[in-house]
Amino acid sequence: MYQYVKALHIIFIVTWFSGMFYIVRLYIYNTEANEKPEPERGILQQQFNIMTRRLWFGITWPSAVLTLIFGPWMWYLWGQLDNWLAIKLCFVVGLYAYHFTLHMIYLQQSKGIFKYSSGQLRIWNEVATIFLVAIIMLAVVKQGMSFVWGLSGLILFVILLMSAIKIYKLIRGKYAKG
Repeated sequence: MYQYVKALHIIFIVTWFSGMFYIVRLYIYNTEANEKPEPERGILQQQFNIMTRRLWFGITWPSAVLTLIFGPWMWYLWGQLDNWLAIKLCFVVGLYAYHFTLHMIYLQQSKGIFKYSSGQLRIWNEVATIFLVAIIMLAVVKQGMSFVWGLSGLILFVILLMSAIKIYKLIRGKYAKG
């Protein structure tokens, strides 16, 4: 039974992350469409709102709920709480907090409120990547990971990720100008 529950947990984690990665891309596209002249803006935003609603409520939210069901069920069947699992659960709580911030952005954009630039949303999109790396490393490596080396690796990963975003922005700006 444990292996089936674990498999379902992993399936819904994958679909949940897929939804979170793609929803922010749709937020970015919707934000950039807001800067276009009419009628292009209205047409694009209508389409992005349909896509966003279907993704958010058809895939992302159900996957988040099912992940939350199968995760504790798997933990119950496994029957123990190790240090690595406690740390992983802290990241999972952070991931759900991130999910709720995405829901707030969904509500804002569905009302035509655009509080964040496309650049800010691009950076926010990478937060899910940070959670993904931390949670997977903790789930796979478990007790074999040193807390200091794990934290150092995560910080280095964040620095590299933010540097890549900065480089992408520079390259994108260079090609946009000329």
